[in-house]
Amino acid sequence: MPMNYSELSRRDLFNLGGAAAAGLLAGTALPSVLRAAESAKRGSKMRLGLVTYQWAKDWDLPTLIRNCETASTLGVELRTTHAHGVEPALSAEQRKQVKKRFADSPVTLVGLGSNERFDDPDPAKLAKAIEATKAFVKCCHDVGGSGVKVKPNDFHKDVPREKTIEQIGTSLNTLGKFAADYNQQIRLEVHGQCAELPTMKAIMDVATEPNVVLCWNSNAQDLKGKGLEYNFNLVKNRLGPTTHVRELDYKGYPFDKLLRLFVGIDYDGWIMIEASSNPKDRVKALARQAELFKKMLAEAQAKA
Repeated sequence: MPMNYSELSRRDLFNLGGAAAAGLLAGTALPSVLRAAESAKRGSKMRLGLVTYQWAKDWDLPTLIRNCETASTLGVELRTTHAHGVEPALSAEQRKQVKKRFADSPVTLVGLGSNERFDDPDPAKLAKAIEATKAFVKCCHDVGGSGVKVKPNDFHKDVPREKTIEQIGTSLNTLGKFAADYNQQIRLEVHGQCAELPTMKAIMDVATEPNVVLCWNSNAQDLKGKGLEYNFNLVKNRLGPTTHVRELDYKGYPFDKLLRLFVGIDYDGWIMIEASSNPKDRVKALARQAELFKKMLAEAQAKA
């Protein structure tokens, strides 16, 4: 039976939310204003994606795109050395073909995942890592991505931690300036011996280039010290559009609380599955994660 708008109380209008109430008072159809109110919820722009880690490491590019579409997981970060084959060694024509594949599909190429790191005290090795990252930046631009994942990564014997932190941050600034010319981001994964969030904050305090951002990585270290919320707040203003998570039903990490924190800052990036388990049907498992994400996001929004 159709709803009689005149029978709605002031409390009913309030509970529908400002956008919906305004629409009703203006005579707008209820379904459309409810959809508008739903999309206005904090965190509603978050989307689920996939890192080509264990679940997708052996899928070539057509298979990867097809499987992501089937599983309603419509963003990918292409990790280096995997079967997709998207690497800096691609020719100009091959890069155009990769870009077209994604453009012709509903799947977004979110970026490339390099394995480059900037902690080595050997200047030659550091310079090599920086140059390799620049090659990834160029490739990512050409294939239609928006950023390159890098790592910090470790501390070394007889090298003061502060010196390594300064070196990593300075290297990121160099790369950030370079990447800006290609409209790309440098996305620093919370990783390695640098993975404690106070350390990552110290690195980002040095890496002041605006297109150098953090990729949250859902590590056990997130829960140390003063806990997840405190550590999240240390770096929330530098978080980029990619967040790595394990399976969302993994019991060893409070993903429900993490999603509430992301809703709290109205995060609009990609929550990207980087699962290490070995399910029999990985496409089905990924589709389950997509459904679980929708459920958990709705619950997080309700509690926000």
